[in-house]
Amino acid sequence: MKKSLFIMVLIIFIIVGLVTEDKFNLIPNSSDQPVKVEETGEKLEWGDEFSVIDIKSPIDGHSQKAYFFKTTSSEPQPLIVSLHTWSNDYTQYDSINVLSVDRGFNYIHPNFRGANNHKDACCSDLVIADIDASIDYALNHANVDTSRIFVIGVSGGGYATLAMFMKSRHRIKKFSSWVPLVDLIKWYEESKIRKLKYSEDILACTESAGGMLNRKLALEKSPIYWETPLEKLRHSRLEIYAGVYDGMMGNGSIPITHSINFYNKLLKDLKEKDSSKYVSNTEKLALLEHRKPLSDYGSIAGRAVILVKESNNIRLTLFEGGHEILKDFAFKELMK
Repeated sequence: MKKSLFIMVLIIFIIVGLVTEDKFNLIPNSSDQPVKVEETGEKLEWGDEFSVIDIKSPIDGHSQKAYFFKTTSSEPQPLIVSLHTWSNDYTQYDSINVLSVDRGFNYIHPNFRGANNHKDACCSDLVIADIDASIDYALNHANVDTSRIFVIGVSGGGYATLAMFMKSRHRIKKFSSWVPLVDLIKWYEESKIRKLKYSEDILACTESAGGMLNRKLALEKSPIYWETPLEKLRHSRLEIYAGVYDGMMGNGSIPITHSINFYNKLLKDLKEKDSSKYVSNTEKLALLEHRKPLSDYGSIAGRAVILVKESNNIRLTLFEGGHEILKDFAFKELMK
C-alpha cells in the first residue's frame, strides 16, 4: 500500500514538472532567437578574431576603444557598425559580431562615450563625432565596400542609430534601429513614474540640478526634435523595429510611442501627403489598448507583425515581442 502510494505521488510530481516546464518555456519555437536587452549585456566572450583598437576624437582628442574585425577577402566587403546599449560600452558582447565574421564582413563596435549617465553622452555632438570617427578608422584600415556601410543598434544603440541617421556625415546605405528611445523629455517622465534608474541617468546626461530636468539640454539630445536630413533619404534607408509589448510593466523600458512618433515626425518633415502612410491616432490608440495586429501583415522570425508603415525609404515595423532585437532577421534585413 505504501509502495503504491509512493509511486502515485512520484508520477504526479513528474507530470506537474513537465507541465510547469512547458508553461514557463517562454523562448519562441524559432531558429531566430530573440536577444533580450539587459543592463549587463550578454555574458559571452569576444573571440580572438576581434582586436581592440583606439580611436582619437576629432573634437576633443579623447581616445575611445572599439572592437574591430577586418575582412580577409581581397574583394571589398560591407562594414557593419554595431552600437552598444544605453547602460553599456564597447565591451558589451554583441550578437551581431559573429554573424558579421561568418560572412567575412568588416565590423566595428565603438565606445562613443560609454554608458549614458554623464554630460558627454546621450547622443551629444561628441557621440556623433566618435561614431563617425570609428567609421573613418574602418575605412582607413580595412577593405570596405563604401557603397555598403550599415549602422545597427538596439535600445540605447537604437537611439544612437537614429542620431546617426539624423547627423552622420558618412554615406550610409541602411540604418536599422531596434526598440529605440527618441525623446529624453518624455522618457524621463516615463522612467520616473515607473521608478526606473534611467530617469537619474537622464538627469546626469543633461547636467540637471536639484532633481529638475534641464529641458533645454534634453531637447538638444533628443533626435525627435532635430532637423530631418531630407536629401539623405535619396541614398539611405531607415528601418525602425519595436516590440509591441515594450514599455509595459515587466516587458521593457521604452514605450512604442517613441518609434511611432519618430516615424510620423519624419513623414511630416518630408511633407508626405498620403495620410494612410502615417500611424493615425486611431491606430496608435488601438495598438496601446490591444497590442494585436491591425491587419494581416504576416510574420518575421516566427513573430506576428502588428503593424507596418512605409514611406520615402523609411519603414516602421511593430512586431509581437518586447524590448529586444531578433538578431538573425535583423542581420539578413541589413543585406537587402
